[in-house]
Amino acid sequence: MTPGPPFPGTVDGLLDLRAGDGSAGLIEVGTVGVGTAGVGTVEGDATFGGRWTWREVVEAADRVGAWLRSLPGDGPFHVGVFMENTPAHLFTMFGAARAGAVVVGLNTTRRGAELARDVLHTDCRVVVTDGAGVGLLDAADLQGVPVVVVEDRTGLPAGAASDEPSVQRPWARPGPEDLFMLLFTSGSTGAPKAVRMTHGRAARMAEGSRWFSGDDVLYGAMPLFHGNALNAIVLPALATGATIALRRRFSASEFVPDCRRTGATFFSTVGRALSYVLATPPTAADRDHRVAYGLAPESSPADIRAVRERFGITCFTGYGSSENAIILTPVPGAPREALGRPQEGADVAVVDPDTGVECPRARFDADGRLVNAEEAIGEIVGRNLVDRFEGYYENPEADAERTRRGWYWSGDLGYVDEDGIFHFAGRSGDRLRVDSENFAAAPVERILGRFRPAVGVAVYAVPDERTADDQMMATIELAAGEDFDPDEFADFLAGQPDLSAHWAPRYVRVGALPVGATNKIDKRPLRVERWWTEDPVYWRPGRGEPYRRFTRADLAALEERFATHGRDPRRP
Repeated sequence: MTPGPPFPGTVDGLLDLRAGDGSAGLIEVGTVGVGTAGVGTVEGDATFGGRWTWREVVEAADRVGAWLRSLPGDGPFHVGVFMENTPAHLFTMFGAARAGAVVVGLNTTRRGAELARDVLHTDCRVVVTDGAGVGLLDAADLQGVPVVVVEDRTGLPAGAASDEPSVQRPWARPGPEDLFMLLFTSGSTGAPKAVRMTHGRAARMAEGSRWFSGDDVLYGAMPLFHGNALNAIVLPALATGATIALRRRFSASEFVPDCRRTGATFFSTVGRALSYVLATPPTAADRDHRVAYGLAPESSPADIRAVRERFGITCFTGYGSSENAIILTPVPGAPREALGRPQEGADVAVVDPDTGVECPRARFDADGRLVNAEEAIGEIVGRNLVDRFEGYYENPEADAERTRRGWYWSGDLGYVDEDGIFHFAGRSGDRLRVDSENFAAAPVERILGRFRPAVGVAVYAVPDERTADDQMMATIELAAGEDFDPDEFADFLAGQPDLSAHWAPRYVRVGALPVGATNKIDKRPLRVERWWTEDPVYWRPGRGEPYRRFTRADLAALEERFATHGRDPRRP
């Protein structure tokens, strides 16, 4: 633990802790050209755009807070932030905490009606953006919500007073129960929901990260509108005085060079980010850095292992979400793909979602194959954690769904082994029923991910032409320069001792995996497109038959069989 005064219960209080700290607080990296505090060109055209001490960061936040308090308008004091990872994004976040306002983290990949829906649903009084975002906001019907363009390095509109730090205080200093931010979920299972984060929850998240110190440099390339960057980079740095090295947007080719330039000791990623970094050409400088650990939830075991072998960096996955009610922490010696165990005092279980009965522990055969998947896999719930869930903004139906039976329902599937270690089995919408067997997608994806040419795999259900059961389809993304050989794939499947008889995909699509703003695989377009794609598709027309190319003639015949049996090939 870092020694210090009693820990404050608000982000406003955390800023007070940093207000007198003249140590390094923020480094902007990846900017072309030398910034106002430029330190010169390093390695090609990548430069540091600026440096701010923590004292300067808080002063900038106070100036933004004073400007925010001057804005007219009625209703909730909600400030939409539609920016990439610029210093202005942080100054606005912290300035809102000083002004008693609430930041709404807007996803910069959203467009048109979807973007407008996010702004209007969260009652934004104003949306602040940079030059890159203003055109996208202009194209969305915000129904009169004003858009203000601010400068990247001040967070203030051009021409606004910024020569002296503001000494104004908020009209009413926020307390632990006051709202600090609204964070949108990824929307992988429906429309994104705005998760409430109070000052108290943010401060508790910060307090739990005190293993960092003022000597650490935390590299952040994940978007600031997402909980990963907030909880793993921003709040820990604000609590401990560690330095934030902030990149405007993720770059696989600059990821490790950035860590080297900034002296980073820690980074966070999510989704497929590590696989993109691993796809860059190896260099003699791959181990020339100070990074000791990385946070990489949803990364594959193969990528975790490859990062350690190539870069000498230990990554851990763990488990959390935007709602942050259930937290599972890694366990030394556990299987690489495991999520970990619950925090002390947390009653977390895997239950049958229909009955609420706890599922039996997972059992494995001598080859490590999960032999009781149908009974062991259920939904991960927190039976004494519902109070940790602070709810969604103006969405009582979603609140009720999350908190039925007085428990917190995560929406994630999992199973628990005999040692009490939790394993991920996919989202609740990732269940399949093939030949009357129910199973989850994630265990199948882990097996298919061993296929030598593959760098990513997604498994999902498509309709069967005869029955109400599903057929399994897998999309496989290949490494650069690799080709898909259907015979090699069939031989690979035959050699997997833990592959159930029903776990071989009937259809295999070969192409790039779609990802969202945080590099998480987005299966929604794959489920919709199915066979109607320009990507190569292979299939087994019947059990035991070899894989072969799925042709237009095959598609026509399949659609005819659907019609013959009164089935809809486009049903969900």
